[in-house]
Amino acid sequence: MPKKTALDVLLHKLTPKHILLTKSQAEDILGRYKIRYTDLPQMFEKDPVALAIGAKEGDVVKIIRESDTTVREVEYYRYVKKEKK
Repeated sequence: MPKKTALDVLLHKLTPKHILLTKSQAEDILGRYKIRYTDLPQMFEKDPVALAIGAKEGDVVKIIRESDTTVREVEYYRYVKKEKK
């Protein structure tokens, strides 16, 4: 039986760049858009990318995706939360 190997999701060509923001960076983003943490779209703490970058509940992740339209990159943010059991 073949041995299973760990797959690094961050190296996959379809996974956009994910950056774990510091608390001050997250506060700057929230202030710029005049929103709260819970106003951001969410991702779960057990998401493969969240696990790979060490994101925990309450963190904010910046995602940078390449675009084929008029802009070069699109940036967006996710608030990390725990899954309900």
